[in-house]
Amino acid sequence: MTQAYPLQFKAEMKERIWGGRALEQFGLELPEGVIGEGWMIGDHPNGTTKVMNGELVGLGLDNIREQYGREFFGTRGFSERNGRFPLLIKLLDCNDDLSIQVHPTDDYEGLPEGELGKTEMWYILEAKPGAKIIYGLKEGVDRAALAEAIEHGKVMDCLQEVPVQAGDAFYIPAGTVHALCAGVVVAEIQQNSDTTYRVFDYNRPGLDGQLRELHIEDSLNVIAYEGAGATRMKTDQAQPNEWLQIARSPYFIVEKGLVRAPWKLATTPESFVILVIAEGNGQISWNGGKQAVKAGECFLLPASLGNYELDGEMTVLRSVAP
Repeated sequence: MTQAYPLQFKAEMKERIWGGRALEQFGLELPEGVIGEGWMIGDHPNGTTKVMNGELVGLGLDNIREQYGREFFGTRGFSERNGRFPLLIKLLDCNDDLSIQVHPTDDYEGLPEGELGKTEMWYILEAKPGAKIIYGLKEGVDRAALAEAIEHGKVMDCLQEVPVQAGDAFYIPAGTVHALCAGVVVAEIQQNSDTTYRVFDYNRPGLDGQLRELHIEDSLNVIAYEGAGATRMKTDQAQPNEWLQIARSPYFIVEKGLVRAPWKLATTPESFVILVIAEGNGQISWNGGKQAVKAGECFLLPASLGNYELDGEMTVLRSVAP
């Protein structure tokens, strides 16, 4: 039987009209073009990542799921709805503004077959001076008011803009209108879904030169006009070798940790652990091995790994299934 170890995957790169080349700074291999998304850990028909280290090299995350199941993912690590790994981990390079968008919940009748809803969170890795995001509707905006604004090209008047800095964390439940804007690099932890409804896209052409599709009726249907429980926080109160919870949902718990000395940790049989190295460098060691790690790298620690240790000087995001 294969002994559990931290799995690193080869990122699947996605060209996006709003992307750039910033992910190269993490040592990632980018194809030609404007790359907006690096799918770092994914088990989805639109992108399945393959192991690039250790004994299981070359296996897709779907193969890992099929061969090792709950041993690696944990008793809470399966999506009961579609059987896939429950989360999708991305790095985003927002060289331009993303579309104004919203995601559905799991129970929306218009979901494509086999798809889940999409609740997500963002951790801002980098932000240029003046960077901002769109984060929710202004108070008092209901379906009728938003529909009228969309019809008359005034949707931006209905949206809240929030300035952002590196280290900010945003929880974005399904139903929350949102958009990343130009000048940020982001780590995104989300449900394993690729369903997005565009409300507005600045009337710009896509990569094929055509206007990108909008999804007005679906958007109006799924928006939570009274709010869906979105929260945001500064995370500079994180203390060395302690976990600070920065997002909690029915699908994931995300914590931030500052590694400043050897830090003994352990997985549990209930859940995998995902580690995103947000900045700095160091190493992960476990019974049977160790691996150097650096900013921009992401690892899936099997539930059966047990004891492990982080060392070095780095900021780490830890995600588990609740």
